[in-house]
Amino acid sequence: MPFPPQFRPALLALLMSTAAVLAPDSGQAQNAAGAFLAAREAGVVNDFAGSLPYLERLHADDPQNINTLEGLVVSALSVGEQEIAIRNAEALNALDPTSRSAAIVLLTKAFDDEDYTAALEIISGDTVRVHPLIDGLALAWAHLGAGRMSESLETLDQVAGLDGMQDFSLYCRALALALAGDYEGAVEIIEDPNAGVAAALNRRGYIAYAQLLGLTERFDDAIALIDSVFPGASDPALVHMREAYAARQALPFNVIASPAQGMAEVYGVMASAMQSSDNALEALLYAQAAVWVNPALSDAQLMIGQVFEFLDQPQAAAAAYDAIPDGDVFGTAARMGRAQVLETLDRRDEAIADLTAMAQENPQSFAAQSVLGDFLRRNNQFAEAAQAYTRAIDLLTAAGGRPDWQLLFARAVAYSRADDWPAAEADFRAALALQPDQPTVLNYLGYSLIERGENYDEALDMIERAVAGDPTSGYVLDSLAWALFKLGRYDEALPHMERSVEMEPTDAILNDHLGDVFWAVGRQREARFQWRRAISFLPAENLDEEQLRRKLEVGLDVVRAEAGEPPLHPAN
Repeated sequence: MPFPPQFRPALLALLMSTAAVLAPDSGQAQNAAGAFLAAREAGVVNDFAGSLPYLERLHADDPQNINTLEGLVVSALSVGEQEIAIRNAEALNALDPTSRSAAIVLLTKAFDDEDYTAALEIISGDTVRVHPLIDGLALAWAHLGAGRMSESLETLDQVAGLDGMQDFSLYCRALALALAGDYEGAVEIIEDPNAGVAAALNRRGYIAYAQLLGLTERFDDAIALIDSVFPGASDPALVHMREAYAARQALPFNVIASPAQGMAEVYGVMASAMQSSDNALEALLYAQAAVWVNPALSDAQLMIGQVFEFLDQPQAAAAAYDAIPDGDVFGTAARMGRAQVLETLDRRDEAIADLTAMAQENPQSFAAQSVLGDFLRRNNQFAEAAQAYTRAIDLLTAAGGRPDWQLLFARAVAYSRADDWPAAEADFRAALALQPDQPTVLNYLGYSLIERGENYDEALDMIERAVAGDPTSGYVLDSLAWALFKLGRYDEALPHMERSVEMEPTDAILNDHLGDVFWAVGRQREARFQWRRAISFLPAENLDEEQLRRKLEVGLDVVRAEAGEPPLHPAN
C-alpha cells in the first residue's frame, strides 16, 4: 500500500548534514576540528553509530550549533538510539521550532508514550510539518487516542482526498473502526468495490481483514482468504487462525491494540514506500520510528537490516537481524539476511553452517533450501548446491507449486560446474521452456554449447536473442563475439568483442578473449597488449593463467597446437 511518489520526503538533506555541514567555528580548538573530521568521515560512509560520539563532542563545545544538533538527532534515530535522539531533539526544537527531524522524534515519542495531547500539539502547530502524508494521518490517530472519533474520521476523509492516498486512508479508517468494536463497518470499508482497499492490502492488512471476517462470523470467507493469500502457510499464528475459524471460533482483533500502534502502521508503510523508491536513508528513519512505537513490527525490523546492508553497514545489519527472534514469522528471513552479512564479512563458512541448521530446523521450507543452495554454489560446492536446489524443487512441487526459471537456472549452473552436463542442459532448457527469451539463460546455455563445441548454429541463435534482450551487457556481447570467433568469423567477432571490453574494461576473461580475436585478424601487437591487461586483472575464475602467459610468450597459434586444437586459419 505505497505512498504516491510525488510526496517523497526531503529528509535526505537532513541526513546528509552529518557529512556536509558540521563545520566548526574557526576559533574552535584542535580537538573540535578532529571531532568534526571524524564525524564527517563516519557520515560519508553511513556509519551513524560511529558518528555519534564525535557529534556529541562537537555539541558540547558549541551547544547552539543547529547543524550539529540536526546531525545528532538524525544519526541517533537512524540507529535506534532513542534517548540520545529525544534529548537532542528537545534541544533542537528549542533552537529551531521548524526542524522536521526534531518533530519526527518528538512526535514518535509522544505516540510511544500514548501522550496524545502532546502528539496533537506537535502535529497541529503552525511551525513544523513532518511530511504531507504523515501529518494528516498522525493527526487522525492522535484525535482517536484523545477520544475524538468524529475528528479522527473527518481528518481521514481529508487525507483520502490527497492524490493516491484514498486506499491507505480508508484502511486506517477500517483499523480505527475495528479498535472501536465496529467490525461490520471495518469490513464494509475493506470490501467496498469502489474503493479498492482489499486489492491494496499488505501482509498485515490481509491478516486484519481475516480477523475482521472472523469477528463478523464469516468463517468460511476468512478461511478462503487465508488459503488464497497465504497458501500452505506454516506461520503458527496463521495456522491457529485457520483452525479457529474452521471450528467456528472468532479471535480477538490484535493487528493493532491502540491508536499509537495505528501510527506505527503509518510509519511502517512509509518506510516501505521509501525503500521501494530507493530512498534508503529515509526508509531507515521511518522503520526505526515504527519499531520504536511498536516493537512487534518485525517486518519493519527486517527492513532496518536490509537498509543497513544497502548502506554497507554489515555490523549494524547483523544487529538488526538478530533482534528478530527465530520463532517470528520473519525469523527465517532474518537468518537469511544475517547469513548474507556474514558472507559480506568473508565469513561464508559460518553463514553456510547457520543456513544448513536453518534448513534442518525447517524441513518444509523450500526457500531455506534454495538460499542454502545459493551460498553453496558461491562457495564452489557445486554438487552440494545442486542437491539443495533439488530439495527445494521437490518441496515446492509437493506443495502444489512449480519451480520458476531462476531456481531451475541456479541448479543448472550448479550441475554445469559440477561437470554433470546432461543434467545441466536439461535444467537450462526447462528454464527456457518457462521463459523462452530470458537473456541470462540464453546466454549461459549458448556460451556453454559454444565452449563444448556443440550445436553451433543453435548456440549462436540463442546468444543473438540474448543480445537482443540485453544489449547493454558486456558479458552477453562477449558470448556473441566468442561464438563468432569459434565459428571462424573473426572480422565479425572483433567489433562485438571490442565493445564488450569497453563495457567491462577490467574483466580478465574479456580482455583475454579480445587478445585472441586480435591475434586471429593479424593484429599480434594489440593481442599481446590485451593479454598483458588480462594478466593485470588476475585472478579470474575459469581463466588458465599459465596458458595466458604462454600465449604472451609464443603466440596463440602455438598454444592452440600444443592443446591439440585446430589452427585459426587453414593457411597457418
